[in-house]
Amino acid sequence: MLYDICIIGGCGHVGLPLGIAFADAGKKVCIQDINAASVETVQSGTMPFAEEGAEPLLKKCLKDGSLYVTTDPICITNSRIVILIIGTPVDEHLNPKFGLMKDIVDQYFDYFRDEHILILRSTVYPGISEKIKGWFEERGKNIHVAFCPERILEGKAMSELKSLPQIISSFSETGLSAARDIFAALTDDIVEVSPMEAELTKLFNNVWRYIKFAAANQFYMIANNYGLDFYNIHRAMTHNYDRAKDFPRPGLAAGPCLFKDAMQLGAFFDSDFYLGHLAMLINEGIPNYIVKKLKEKHDLSKMAVGILGMSFKADSDDTRESLSYKLKKILQIQARSTLCTDPYVNDERLLPLAEVLDKSDIVIIAAPHIEYKNIDLNGKIVADIWNVLGRGGVI
Repeated sequence: MLYDICIIGGCGHVGLPLGIAFADAGKKVCIQDINAASVETVQSGTMPFAEEGAEPLLKKCLKDGSLYVTTDPICITNSRIVILIIGTPVDEHLNPKFGLMKDIVDQYFDYFRDEHILILRSTVYPGISEKIKGWFEERGKNIHVAFCPERILEGKAMSELKSLPQIISSFSETGLSAARDIFAALTDDIVEVSPMEAELTKLFNNVWRYIKFAAANQFYMIANNYGLDFYNIHRAMTHNYDRAKDFPRPGLAAGPCLFKDAMQLGAFFDSDFYLGHLAMLINEGIPNYIVKKLKEKHDLSKMAVGILGMSFKADSDDTRESLSYKLKKILQIQARSTLCTDPYVNDERLLPLAEVLDKSDIVIIAAPHIEYKNIDLNGKIVADIWNVLGRGGVI
């Protein structure tokens, strides 16, 4: 074997930091991705997205030969362990789409060998790990399938891959042993469960966060409707009170995982997951709520509205499933004009911050970037649900 590990779909937010971490820990790693532009970027030693501390390690691992990046799937055959970074998406009706997983297995089937170790890393619908194992068996290959979920905070992978416990599972002792050995290169804190328990652990982790955000957003709306500053209430709730210390602040709860995983869990529980669906309605409804409250006080049809922050989280360049774009669509109907800006997002449609501030009558802080903390708004009307400016979040 030429490589200890091959990571399929490895140039993205999950696979690339993982590959760098394994290579830096002394493993021989091959990253395979069908996106030739991303592969070329990574081969040059440049991170295609923001990830703290990753780029210096990427350059180091490429230089010392511990990390190789390619579009050629032959590296699957030439690796002892294969890690697949493809999860289960949801369709336009919010139901899990299983076809993508089957297509990936079919696409790469000929590159797998008997007794290969296949580790699934991204979120999957409960039972998919076993289904993938069955797809290989039906076609005559004995593949040791493991599910070892990623639970990293985006942007913090290089530290959290080593500081957080790693959950491992497999259908065979061979697969479990391989997963245990490979993740031991990153941490000694390893938790072993069954495959479906691991699948639900990942979903429960994400959906629990989504529900907590929904509670904060619902409480915010209650306080705001009575003209009260939720942030004073939040301070009173959490100050030196351990039972409320994990209570989040309100905001646009979005991103590529939380909403999707709530819908997957709902589908798995035969659409009886009322708590998850209610969380979705609350969190997805925040852009509408912001516009509704502004309309109660201002004639938006005669006003220009600036949206500050288009990524789905603070100090990030990632716009996947960002509610800022939903907010933009609503305002394009309701407001005279809509102007958008973001210091991190590379999008030619976005305007410089100064221009947005100059031309806007109303400013909405949609992502709590640190750059917005001390901006001079010259007395403009501001909607700041995140309380970035420290003035309270009343709209």
